Amino acid sequence: MTHKKATALKKTAPEIYRTSVCGAVIACSLAVLAPAALMTASANAQDSLPNACPVDGCSVRILEVSQAGDELALTFEANFLPDLSKNHVHVWWRERYAVEQVSNNAETAYGVTQGDWHPTDDYPSYRTQGAASAHAREGAITLCVTAADRNHDILDATAFHCVNVSDKL
Repeated sequence: MTHKKATALKKTAPEIYRTSVCGAVIACSLAVLAPAALMTASANAQDSLPNACPVDGCSVRILEVSQAGDELALTFEANFLPDLSKNHVHVWWRERYAVEQVSNNAETAYGVTQGDWHPTDDYPSYRTQGAASAHAREGAITLCVTAADRNHDILDATAFHCVNVSDKL
């Protein structure tokens, strides 16, 4: 065993595993696998955003809009990874509803009638559907997004983003 391997073995395997033949096999396995496991965990953490909101709150924006047959394809940018069972995105037509209306607690928290929206965790690509479908727009030309929680309550009535899509309809 080389000095480098022995040093790696001492750093990753407890003393108890280094004192027997069977323990040596376990210790060597730990010495080989531990660095790879750490690299994989680190790479995975960098590849995905957390679902939790940062200190300054969850935010989502529409970066790009294009035609997708008779619907619209949107590209989102968010500072969290949407998940329907947790924090996610509400998409709606602005001319039909105010941001306060695209929330399950519209009446109790904001004193307004609840509207229609489409909840999604499709990220970063989304195709309009449901209440956000081009067929449901009733003449509206502005699509909006905001972050919402697992109860479909919007997180911040001042944190939403809208885009005029009239040139894509």
